[in-house]
Amino acid sequence: MPKMKTKSGAKKRFKMTASGKVKAGPAGKRHGMIKRTPKQIRQNRGTRILADCDAKIVKKYMPYNR
Repeated sequence: MPKMKTKSGAKKRFKMTASGKVKAGPAGKRHGMIKRTPKQIRQNRGTRILADCDAKIVKKYMPYNR
């Protein structure tokens, strides 16, 4: 049986926690910071846990990272 492939874009963008949840950086931090309020910039620091419906899709892309 051949190995399943991991999506290389997903492995660069997401990490798994020990309990199996998916961590990701928040959206809207790449460019256009002048448009964002200081509060938005401040609240988008660090990483976040994805919602279950989104995490389900990401887990399909990373079959061996569970």
